[in-house]
Amino acid sequence: MLSPGTSSGGLAVAVLCKSRQGKEAQKGSLLFDDLPPTSSTDSGPGGPLLFDDLPPAGSGHSGSLATSVSQMVKNEGKGAKRKTPEDEKNGSEELVEKKVCKASSVIFGLKGYVAERKGEREEMQDAHVILNDITEECRPPSSLITRVSYFAVFDGHGGIRASKFAAQNLHQNLIRKFPKGDVISVEKTVKRCLLDTFKHTDEEFLKQASSQKPAWKDGSTATCVLAVDNILYIANLGDSRAILCRYNEESQKHAALSLSKEHNPTQYEERMRIQKAGGNVRFILLACDGLFKVFTPEEAVNFILSCLEDEKIQTREGKPALDARYEAACNRLANKAVQRGSADNVTVMVVQIGH
Repeated sequence: MLSPGTSSGGLAVAVLCKSRQGKEAQKGSLLFDDLPPTSSTDSGPGGPLLFDDLPPAGSGHSGSLATSVSQMVKNEGKGAKRKTPEDEKNGSEELVEKKVCKASSVIFGLKGYVAERKGEREEMQDAHVILNDITEECRPPSSLITRVSYFAVFDGHGGIRASKFAAQNLHQNLIRKFPKGDVISVEKTVKRCLLDTFKHTDEEFLKQASSQKPAWKDGSTATCVLAVDNILYIANLGDSRAILCRYNEESQKHAALSLSKEHNPTQYEERMRIQKAGGNVRFILLACDGLFKVFTPEEAVNFILSCLEDEKIQTREGKPALDARYEAACNRLANKAVQRGSADNVTVMVVQIGH
């Protein structure tokens, strides 16, 4: 889905409140490893992949097709381990399981809100999907899974066709591939399902795009959150991000925890500090790089919090006050990004976490 030969993006697992024990770590496979390069005969010269049109690894920007997903690290009170020299040499990443709050048998409710702005671009190339509950569509084994939710933001490049295709088809493929019968390990099966879903969607778009005359050259990033009960699976390709807001009762402070892969290794210590500090979640922020060009994750989280605490926000009759505040937070944050000079499309999605 992204141009091969780069080395960022990935799949991560975050535990909102996990009531069952984690499974043993297993070696994963390359993410979209055997997709043809853009110059192959399948796509024609310069033919597109779904998430192409991103700068190469050496440019300092993010975006990857040939991203490896190595081990899922069991995290029982410990931080994620550092990569070994061999891992660094191979360009591999860890699928890290992050425990982000205290254990609970209660399944947290999730509800998404979104706002988007065209900015200074000629057209809106972002796309998004909010599916608060697709349990019935996925038909998972009821003895193991009771709730499935899906949220995604796609940032198109070179046109809207790739991001629109991903928004229309990725979750449909996910639903079709979601485990239906008994499985030995839910985590491993869902992880494999996500990887297969991205690869299959990429191949579908490649086939359609390469059949056009001339071939489409659209591309897109993707940040997807799949919630299976209280476990979040985050698939991230490119420079869109997923941020979790967490409140530490001891310090009485909010912290922004990146759920998508950090591309800056200097953030490791801060991430570990936040993870070990514990606390209660409040919400999840998904946004394209149009927001993060003018907002840091911490600034965005604090901006949303200030909106949620604003009792002056008016609500329409019959609508809960909290819904009105989340909607206002999305709209105000998107507006503020444009006001700060973001010339890109801006999409802001906030997922409310509640009992």
